[in-house]
Amino acid sequence: MQYEFNFDDYTPADMEKRVEQASVRKANLTWLSLLMLSILAGAFIALASEFFTLVIFDSTLPVGITRLIGGLCFSLGLVLVVIAGAELFTGNNLIIMGFASRVVSFKQLLRNWGLSYLGNFIGSISVVFLMFFTNLWSMKNFMLGAKIVQIAADKTNLTFLEGLSRAILCNALVCLAVWLCFSARTVVSKVAAIIFPITAFVASGFEHSIANIYFIPMGLLLKRNTNVMGALNSAMPDLNISNLNLYGFFGNLFSVTLGNIVGGAIMVGAVYWMIIILPEKIKGQKKSLLKESDKSNSK
Repeated sequence: MQYEFNFDDYTPADMEKRVEQASVRKANLTWLSLLMLSILAGAFIALASEFFTLVIFDSTLPVGITRLIGGLCFSLGLVLVVIAGAELFTGNNLIIMGFASRVVSFKQLLRNWGLSYLGNFIGSISVVFLMFFTNLWSMKNFMLGAKIVQIAADKTNLTFLEGLSRAILCNALVCLAVWLCFSARTVVSKVAAIIFPITAFVASGFEHSIANIYFIPMGLLLKRNTNVMGALNSAMPDLNISNLNLYGFFGNLFSVTLGNIVGGAIMVGAVYWMIIILPEKIKGQKKSLLKESDKSNSK
């Protein structure tokens, strides 16, 4: 029996077909499987967020280099989602391609997005509480905890437009990373496809809704610790933490979630569908019309 090995990456046309197949598979998951896989994805992104914070919190390197290193570390989240298998809301925005091709219904689309977002929320919040009980945030005289509060405060201080625009750019890069993974045949190729887009979005300071479900609640918990606040006040006495509350959390989450949908579903999913699939459909319709015209003329 002969096996044919192909080391060439998939073409964009093949990638779109693979996305459609994946969309159908995701749309037909049972609610329990979808929820459990989504909880895993939320936990993976939260672990990546924790890894990012640990690596950068006491860096004395230039800001750009520090952000670059942090972005590389945060890439862990999408690597785990793609390679281990999980349902991430932001990546699942690409299901819009299956909807546009009519292989996924609008109801299935909303079901997947809704359940994956809920599961991501549960998974990320679970890691928040686990990390809080580890007491690791007391590292280096509570400076790690102070950094977490600073990150959370910076996010809740964003205006609606700032959060929206940063989130659009973020998920454009996240969905491009997922899109590139559909060109890959090997684990190594998928990891390589993930690293640069994810590093770029983190280093640039863009906003990811599921990551923020870790960052902001963790900051809310540590804001109550006097030792953490003492370290924060000595390091950053002018930091505004007045918006670091539940209202600020859900306000940030609203703008960032909306922006993530626009960036992933429209700027990547819909755009590539119109570039690759729509011309083929128009060409197919023209051919069918010509065949019908030929048949009628022959009669």
